[in-house]
Amino acid sequence: MEVKIKAIHFDISEKLVAFVNKKIEKLTRRFDAIGGVEVNLTLVKPEAAKNKEAGIKLSIPGGADLFASKIADTFEEAIDLSLDALEPQLEKVKAKK
Repeated sequence: MEVKIKAIHFDISEKLVAFVNKKIEKLTRRFDAIGGVEVNLTLVKPEAAKNKEAGIKLSIPGGADLFASKIADTFEEAIDLSLDALEPQLEKVKAKK
């Protein structure tokens, strides 16, 4: 499975890449129907609070893509919130199969 991470308006650190990969790996172990993952990390407004956005798109073979996007104070928090929003969607897909 391929994980694509895109950083928009900032340079991504190795620590953040490792964090994303660790979280995605946990998710794919629980839901084996995931074919690919795209993570877009965006620095919205550098001077404001809650300025980090994480958008995660999961490709499901033979089905529609799932997407969630959340904004938070840190990228880690935004990623966690996005993954929390994707889990119910994945449960629905898993229940259908």
